[in-house]
Amino acid sequence: MTSADPTDTAPLAGKTLIMSGGSRGIGLAIAERVARDGANVALIAKTDNPDPRLPGTIHTAAQAVEAAGGQVLPIVGDIRDEDGVAQAVARTVEQFGGIDIVVNNASAINLTNIGDLPAKRYDLMLDINARGTFVLTSLALPHLAKSANPHVLTLSPPLDMDRKWLANFAPYTVSKYAMTMLTLGVAESRRADGIAANCLWPRTLIATAAVQNIVGGDDGLAGSRKPEIVADAAYEILRRPARECTGNTFVDDDVLADAGVTDLDAYRLDPTSSADLALDIFL
Repeated sequence: MTSADPTDTAPLAGKTLIMSGGSRGIGLAIAERVARDGANVALIAKTDNPDPRLPGTIHTAAQAVEAAGGQVLPIVGDIRDEDGVAQAVARTVEQFGGIDIVVNNASAINLTNIGDLPAKRYDLMLDINARGTFVLTSLALPHLAKSANPHVLTLSPPLDMDRKWLANFAPYTVSKYAMTMLTLGVAESRRADGIAANCLWPRTLIATAAVQNIVGGDDGLAGSRKPEIVADAAYEILRRPARECTGNTFVDDDVLADAGVTDLDAYRLDPTSSADLALDIFL
């Protein structure tokens, strides 16, 4: 695999990225990271007004992206709404002239197992995670085909058929593995066209609202890393030549190691904590 050119100090300058979600957490960290190069960022997110359970809105995210140095197009929308996503893609192309990068970041999580999970909660995960990835990627592909270095990056895990994932939370596993399978499908079907499609997953728990509210609580946060580790790994992937980097299921610290970054202490949520880092699920 060919690495990025280390002499190119702002490889994403002027590139246009469209992302599902991005009001907070990993998505926002990725948006801010590419904005530091001077990238254009379109965010499709639902949080228009403050929610006491969640930090940030699409508007505060837009302010952060602009402060980082990027041009931003905040779009209040629902990734489950195909017509709305089509309009978001069209608005992005109209404002910035094209699309170079798609980031499938929006995701719903519910770790309740089959037999106890209501069907509507199952549908929500499949609609946001799997169908959302399918819709945004599908609608963006004609525009990616015109880019000089097109990338699709999906926040989903490597495929691991260890049945412990199915035993504990099969419904969520179905939704996340579907994201990966769709992305790898794009990689293979569009390989000759030079459109890269890769997945990225964190080695450890990441300090996000989902981890605190659903996965691990305060104990989970103590063993977590900051979203910036995933953002920096995403940046390393997106700056690589698309024709030479596709069809991978990356893990964040492996990507950084390939880029020469091995000291990861700065990414710990609490660098002074003696708590062991908590592995994310699927790894």
